[in-house]
Amino acid sequence: MSGPNTDYDPVEVTPLRADEVEAQVEAALAAVAGAADLEALKQVRLEHAGDRSPLALANREIGALPPQARKEAGARVGKARGMVNKALGERLAVLEAEHEERMLVEETVDVTLPTDRTLSGARHPITMMSERIADVFVAMGWEVAEGPQVEAEWLNFDALNMGADHPARTMQDTFWLEPAEAALVLRTHTSPVQARTMLTREPPIYVVCPGRVYRTDEIDATHSPVFHQVEGLVIDEGITMAHLKGSLDHFATAMFGEGITTRFRPSYFPFTEPSAEVDLICFVCRGIDADSCRTCRGEGWIEWGGCGVVNPRVLTACGVDPEKYTGFAFGMGIDRTMMFRHGVEDMRDIFEGDIRFAQPFGIEI
Repeated sequence: MSGPNTDYDPVEVTPLRADEVEAQVEAALAAVAGAADLEALKQVRLEHAGDRSPLALANREIGALPPQARKEAGARVGKARGMVNKALGERLAVLEAEHEERMLVEETVDVTLPTDRTLSGARHPITMMSERIADVFVAMGWEVAEGPQVEAEWLNFDALNMGADHPARTMQDTFWLEPAEAALVLRTHTSPVQARTMLTREPPIYVVCPGRVYRTDEIDATHSPVFHQVEGLVIDEGITMAHLKGSLDHFATAMFGEGITTRFRPSYFPFTEPSAEVDLICFVCRGIDADSCRTCRGEGWIEWGGCGVVNPRVLTACGVDPEKYTGFAFGMGIDRTMMFRHGVEDMRDIFEGDIRFAQPFGIEI
């Protein structure tokens, strides 16, 4: 059996010869120095320091050498690869610095130059809708009344003829504030503003009350725990349901255009008697060919809000003589009115704060 080949000369393996290794180093250094940009240097790295480069292939040949020859060949190839990698690193630093300087020059923006590309801001459509509604009633000679969003339980419920056992007092509908003995709630409607108005003003009273209200509803396409209402209140001598109907017809026309009328359906609210649900004639089909209308879904009418003649008990609780004065009240959702008016299908779009929703409404002054 023959022994190991102790006379094998590594210089006979062409990739490992000193002159061949030196030639590969010189070629690599020349290529590195000639790389004009980062993309060119990347290609040089692949050709001269990558897994298929000549020096990498030469390094693989070392394992086939006899033990006494490996040390010298390994040192020679390792030194050569180290020189190439060092040159690559130094050239990379230079090219990156040049690239950054060039980008600073090429992409410089003169922020002092005038521009007409600044996007105009947009007020929130709910704010604009609230003010539009208020303007309708101010033009009729009414006033705008406001009240706090954290309200006393008595004003939110008791003054409006809602007894202690009324379902709206339960945690299912109302946000109660702690401590419980403070008897404070986040108002569930803007009706407490009506009660405050009657307690602080002498009739005749003509007020509209827009504002934010709170109920413990789950968020979905048509519900939110925070939404907006507008309520109207009239207290004067000789006020009837006819005055209420005329006011709401005018309101509906101002919101949805000529030819829009309302209808009343009997209902129940503790603070009005008699009470009614208010429907709008469909502003798309106008009640004609309703079967094919997607807006009213074949009804010809769209539910809008509630209304009625102010209950004498409410007048008495708020210090108004029910023998002398009568009045009416109504309440509609501002969010719902805006959704009808502008074709908004998902209430969540109103509250998510995406400027792409508010921008199309533009600016109103």
